[in-house]
Amino acid sequence: MTAPISAPVPAPPPTRRRPSIGRALSSRNYRLFFGGQSVSLVGTWITRIATSWLVYRLTGSAFLLGVVGFCGQIPTLILTPFSGVLIDRWNRHTVLVVTQVLSMLQSLALAILAFAGVITVTEILILQLVQGSINAFDTPARQAFVVEMVEDRSYLSNAIALNSTMVNASRIVGPSIGGMIIALAGEGWCFMVDAISYIAVIASLLAMHVTRAEREPITTRVTEEFRTGLQYIRGSLPIRTALILLAIVSTMSMPYTVLMPAIATQTLHGGAHTLGFLMTASGVGALIGALYLASRLSVIGLEDVSAMATVTFGLGLIGFALSRQLWLSLAILPIVGAGFMVQMASINTIIQTLVDERLRGRVMAFYVMAFLGTAPIGSLLAGAVAARIGSEYTILFGGAASVAAGIWFASRLPRLRAVMHPIYERRGILTSPPSAKPAAASETISS
Repeated sequence: MTAPISAPVPAPPPTRRRPSIGRALSSRNYRLFFGGQSVSLVGTWITRIATSWLVYRLTGSAFLLGVVGFCGQIPTLILTPFSGVLIDRWNRHTVLVVTQVLSMLQSLALAILAFAGVITVTEILILQLVQGSINAFDTPARQAFVVEMVEDRSYLSNAIALNSTMVNASRIVGPSIGGMIIALAGEGWCFMVDAISYIAVIASLLAMHVTRAEREPITTRVTEEFRTGLQYIRGSLPIRTALILLAIVSTMSMPYTVLMPAIATQTLHGGAHTLGFLMTASGVGALIGALYLASRLSVIGLEDVSAMATVTFGLGLIGFALSRQLWLSLAILPIVGAGFMVQMASINTIIQTLVDERLRGRVMAFYVMAFLGTAPIGSLLAGAVAARIGSEYTILFGGAASVAAGIWFASRLPRLRAVMHPIYERRGILTSPPSAKPAAASETISS
């Protein structure tokens, strides 16, 4: 007797696997860059905290803290718009190798002067100008090179978020190490550790397998290409609005970082360790914010996230400015760090997704100018205002400006979506069309 044939058992429905939070690391070149840059950025943050502490130790002036920040960033404001044109012409990989070598030499110069005991504020200001000039080429080249390192374009937003994660992990580790090194051995060893850390990123860049894309001969002048990039930004409502938001926040709110030594000593009555704790607390929040962005699967909705993060950043700054207790400040600063990081990285992702490839270097140069180039004006302004009304009230006003900017950006979201969603559809990011009027679906709607 034969056994009855049983009905076939239906196969279970396929389970959808959530993409890995580090999926961009599947690209070899990006993996190399991520590893090398992670080491180097720790050294960078060690130098940043050492420079601020050294200047404040030598002068006791909150105004000079602002001047140092101004000198370190003003070259970005002046040079970056034109460096973006050159980055679209040159090989970005080569540019990064050169800028990293020059940055290593700059940190080495700081170390030698500090070890010799002859370093002055004037020399620090000069070397800050040098580093700012290097960054005017390095930062936009690095932003534009991300696309070349990640073979799968769908991983671009994840790569940008991982970059933010890397930066903020270093913000946690770097200031803490810097505070300990300052207390144990002095600022000179901070600068030397930074110089040595550049070897890691230089080695990672040289180990990459980069395909040199053939570029068409360029016959137009640099000024003409600069105008082309500027006109493109002015004609793109989403990119223009995002850059304005970033510039407002960077100018009015971000200078709280240059006033941190004054807060640590005068308001919270601490020392180098206190400064390290404050910077670390902000970095913890920023790291959490970056990890949140890395876990997102799509750029869709980031405009709402950016508006909310901007308001959160401002409210956190207001709370930090009103705090007079170390424990309370340490509890508030993660909110500050997370708010700014999510806002900045969201804008970066939106712009990188929308921009035309032929103009990427120029547009990312304007992004860097809005993010870092406006900061020297804010640093100088914050130092001057803090000398008159105090660091706490200066930070409070910066927080209020961020809240206002976030509300303004939120009010423009319906118009931004009407422009952005058709672009996302053409690039296969958005599959279902939004409920927007067809007449509004133009990439170059102006306000």
